[in-house]
Amino acid sequence: MRQSRTASGAASLLLAAAAAFAGPAAGEAAPSTTATAYVALGDSYAAGVGAGGYLASGTDCLRSGRAYPALWAAAHAPSSFDFTACNHARTSDVLAGQLGPLSPRTGLVTLTVGGSDAGFVRVMATCALPGRDACLSAVAAANSYMDAALPGALDRLYSAITSKAPAARVVVLGYPHLYQLHGSCSHGLQDTERSALNAAVDHLDRVIARRAAAHGFTFADVRSAFAGHEICSSSPWLHSVDWLDLTDSYHPTASGQSLGYLPPLNGAT
Repeated sequence: MRQSRTASGAASLLLAAAAAFAGPAAGEAAPSTTATAYVALGDSYAAGVGAGGYLASGTDCLRSGRAYPALWAAAHAPSSFDFTACNHARTSDVLAGQLGPLSPRTGLVTLTVGGSDAGFVRVMATCALPGRDACLSAVAAANSYMDAALPGALDRLYSAITSKAPAARVVVLGYPHLYQLHGSCSHGLQDTERSALNAAVDHLDRVIARRAAAHGFTFADVRSAFAGHEICSSSPWLHSVDWLDLTDSYHPTASGQSLGYLPPLNGAT
């Protein structure tokens, strides 16, 4: 009898050990740390350039308290909020300098990036000068880059985000059309160039959306939210070119952030 009880005890210990290695039984939830932190990554559109109300920290990045990440964090009170988006950032800049706050506790990541990679600053600078052919040539070069190099750059960044924040929901927000065609602008670009620029934004958003879907991320399309509020509309949510303040040019206003970007983000989260 004593040997039987001993054998039974040993068997129980072995079963317990086996269960510990095997993990929870079917239907049981594995213990985990709740992922509720929010990290906002990206370029000038994510940082809030053009919206004003810039934060004292990271002044070179022009992060705004009126940018969609700050507005979402204020409304939803995540357990922590890290805002690393920065003016002029490319995918390589986000990869090298913005991913530090990501961790298994990150529950939400938002991201807008790709426009700087495609050279939209250079394109807009070219198109703002006289000469239709030069503008259309610059747009064509940007489109070629989007097809040849941007998908791989996005894949590298998206893979790194998943590796560092495996529990996070990742929402990738795109870019709005820049111009309303046949709008109220009496000077500047003609509709041929404006149409080409809008088509380039469509091209960029398609590339970003496809790579986001391939990584299991959510793409939030902001174009419909901005419809009727592009440059040359009666109520624009984007700054037109301003030769006295080129930084704000072609960036969303505070209304563009709160009414153009925030609603699609809310819908995706």
